[in-house]
Amino acid sequence: MKAVMEQVHFLLVDDLEGNLLSLEALLRRDGLVVLKARSGEEALELLLRHDVALALLDVQMPGMDGFELAEFMRGNERTRHIPIIFVTAGSADRQRRFRGYETGAVDFIQKPIEPDILRSKANVFFDLHRQRQQLAAQRDELEAATRALRDADRHKDEFLAMLGHELRNPVAALGGGLHLLERRGGGERAEAIRAQMARQLSHLSRLVEDLLDISRVSEGKLLLKRERIELKEVLRSAVEANRPHLEAGGHVFVEHLPAAPVWLDADHTRLAQVIGNLLNNAAKYTPAGGRVSLTARQVAGDAEIVVADTGIGIPQEMQARIFQIFAQVEDHRTRAQGGLGIGLALVKQLVALHGGTITVESGGPGEGSSFTVRIPLAAGASGGVETGVERVD
Repeated sequence: MKAVMEQVHFLLVDDLEGNLLSLEALLRRDGLVVLKARSGEEALELLLRHDVALALLDVQMPGMDGFELAEFMRGNERTRHIPIIFVTAGSADRQRRFRGYETGAVDFIQKPIEPDILRSKANVFFDLHRQRQQLAAQRDELEAATRALRDADRHKDEFLAMLGHELRNPVAALGGGLHLLERRGGGERAEAIRAQMARQLSHLSRLVEDLLDISRVSEGKLLLKRERIELKEVLRSAVEANRPHLEAGGHVFVEHLPAAPVWLDADHTRLAQVIGNLLNNAAKYTPAGGRVSLTARQVAGDAEIVVADTGIGIPQEMQARIFQIFAQVEDHRTRAQGGLGIGLALVKQLVALHGGTITVESGGPGEGSSFTVRIPLAAGASGGVETGVERVD
C-alpha cells in the first residue's frame, strides 16, 4: 500500500512582516506549509513542534539574531539536521560568511533576492525532504511487513505443532482400537471400540475438510452451490450433525426457530457447516452443564442466526482477531479439547461468500459469548419479523 506523504514545512524568520510575506509569496507551492516567526525565540517554539525541511533566517534581528538562532538549532538533536540559508541586507564580507557557515548554514543570500535563484535552492531541500519522508514511509512499511512475516512464521510453527497433536491422538486411538479388535473379536466391547474408532475417524475427516476448505477459500477455488433453501432445514441439519458434541458435554441446548418459512438463496451444505462450526465451538468452550442456544429470526432483509453460550467467554483484546486464522482463546480448561484454530476463520469466509456478516459479543472471561450471522434473504422473501417456538433438549 502506497504511503500518503505528509506536507513539507519550511520556516521563515524575519523581524519585518513585509519581508516574511515577500518570501512566502516567492516560495509558495502546492504541498508546502510555511511557518513564520518574527524573532529567534518564536522560531525555536515552532521548530520544537514541527518537522522542518528548510529554515531561511534573517541575520540582523533584535534580541536573538540569525547566527545565535542557528547555534541553538545546531545544539539541539531535533533541529541540528535542518538546512539553514541566511538572508541578509547587510554586507556579506568574508568574516560574516565564515561565521554563518561555522554555525551550520548551507548558503548565504544577499538582498535584494533573485527570485529564481532562491526558488531553485529552496526546491532542492524541499525535494530532499520529500525523499526522506518516502524512505521513512518505506522503512515503516518494511518493518510492518517484517513483523507480519514473523507472526505468520510463528503461527505456522504453532499450527504445525497443533496439527501433529490433533492427528496423532486419533491415529493412536485408531491403532489401539484395531489392536483390541484383533485380540478380543466380537461382542459388546468390540461394538464400543468400533464406535470410538468411528468418532475418531469423523474427527480426522473434519480436520482434513476444514484444512482443504480454508485453502480453497484463500485461493478463490471454493464455489457455492446456491439454491432456494428454507432456513430451518439448514439449522436442523447442523444441530443433528453436532448433537453428539452437545450431549458429550452435558450441555443444555435451547433452540428458538421462526414459525414461518425463511427462504434463502444459499448453499445448504456450506451454511450448515457455518452453523455447525459455531455450535461445535460453543460446546467446546462451554464447561459441562452449561447452556448453548440457537436462535433464528427474520430481520428486515436478512435472516439472523445467533449461537450463544455460557462458556469461558472471550477477552476484549481477543475479540478483534477471533476470526483470524489460527486464533484461539487461551484457557487451560479448553486446551485439551484440541482444535487447529481455523474454524472461525473458515466460518467468516463462508459467511462472506454468501454476502453476509458475522459478529461476536462477549462480556469477557467467564461471561460466555454470542455469535451473530446475518445472511440476505432470497429475492421476494422479505417480510415482517417472525416469532417462533422455543425447544429445550
